[in-house]
Amino acid sequence: MSGARRMTKVRPGESPTERPKAAVMEDVAELAGVSAMTVSRVLNAPEKVRPETRARVLAAVRELDYRPNSAARVLVTGRSGVLGVVCFDTTLYGPASTLFGIEQAARDSDYLVSIASLPALNRSWITRGIDRLRSQSVDGVIVVAPHESAAEGLRHLPQGLPVVDVGGGTDLPVPVPVAAVDQHAGAARATRHLLSLGHRTVWHLSGPPNWIDASGRVAGWRSALEAEGREVPEPLVGDWTAHSGYEIGKRLAREPDVTAVFVANDHMAMGVLRALREAGRRVPDDVSVVGFDDVPEAAYFWPPLTTVRQNFGEVGRQAFQLLLDRIAGVEGEARRMVEPELVVRESTGVRP
Repeated sequence: MSGARRMTKVRPGESPTERPKAAVMEDVAELAGVSAMTVSRVLNAPEKVRPETRARVLAAVRELDYRPNSAARVLVTGRSGVLGVVCFDTTLYGPASTLFGIEQAARDSDYLVSIASLPALNRSWITRGIDRLRSQSVDGVIVVAPHESAAEGLRHLPQGLPVVDVGGGTDLPVPVPVAAVDQHAGAARATRHLLSLGHRTVWHLSGPPNWIDASGRVAGWRSALEAEGREVPEPLVGDWTAHSGYEIGKRLAREPDVTAVFVANDHMAMGVLRALREAGRRVPDDVSVVGFDDVPEAAYFWPPLTTVRQNFGEVGRQAFQLLLDRIAGVEGEARRMVEPELVVRESTGVRP
């Protein structure tokens, strides 16, 4: 058979031209000069096929633009090559970037990703999301669960389904492997940076208390202050938005003793910067500000924002690898923490 695409005739009444028909496994086998079973092995267990045969089959696959039948793949290997992701509120930078990191890691290993985006992370919605993904024969599920309400949903997982949690806390009700950024370490690093510049204490604008990331950042900030024997101001609570940062920033601007503020995400920090500028408080001459996340715009705030960078790509890779281990029946480490990085820019300076 030549490398040309198979053709099929049109129905009566249609255009008299011929239309291309999708190649099947037998077409690939004929072009490569091997059996259909060998093609199947190359696609599903390539390590069992000699390199020269594998190269010939893959060349035929590319030439014919062959797309394996997913249902047949499940029958042959018991796996679909599809991973499920349950996620919540992907309008926020952190969850959206985490999802992108997972997709990148999966794509690098020729896995597809099916996403169930939920309006809430509670038991009912997580169960619905997982059931929907199971109906698509996914090999396993990653739950992006930065919210404390997700813990109850993870308590009732289907038996035999490999599941990994991203961003979960340390007190999950079931032994689910976790991949996460070390929020505690990032917040402590930001706080120590401000103390090293001579500030007597550091105020904190936190995220919502029912978010695991927010709780971890509060704990890291508090521990750094206590370790230095510094006063621990009462945290101020925002909702992750620039608007809440702006409103709380106006309150902070009225306090002359406030010289350093650690903000739990960059969008709220942007609001704080504007409130301080409107009040005539110069950054960093009068008040130093540190954010968290390192959103792409952070380097272009005025002044450019000192912040804590989260490596979401690495979180995605770690979560994906944990899931692959569980799919293969490998019991490895249960928690993989990714270290954040402090990025120092012009929004922090010595205490006035």
